[in-house]
Amino acid sequence: QVQLVESGGGLVQPGGSLRLSCAASRISFSIYTMSWYRQHPEKQRELVATISSGGSTDYADSVKGRFTISRDNAKSTVYLQMNSLKPEDTAVYYCNAQHLLSDATNYQYWGQGTQVTVSP
Repeated sequence: QVQLVESGGGLVQPGGSLRLSCAASRISFSIYTMSWYRQHPEKQRELVATISSGGSTDYADSVKGRFTISRDNAKSTVYLQMNSLKPEDTAVYYCNAQHLLSDATNYQYWGQGTQVTVSP
């Protein structure tokens, strides 16, 4: 069974930093596009950052310049370095793994989420 296990969430003051980790197991990690999503209370889940199998990255406008996504294929782990945190970054953060085959078969997996709270 595929598992994505997030860690690194917690409580931090505005302006502080956190690094989230997501360790994957039982998938060919290097071929998957890895992403971080977040969900604020009573809102839809939103894409925060994505890193392709080739290492290309993309970010939501709200986090550009503050967050950095990276991956270590040898460890089957994706990271989200979050700097200059703001109260509006408070959310549950989810790790996502996705691989789309040429026949349109979509393999997608989610982690259980980790809470990030930014508060004085």
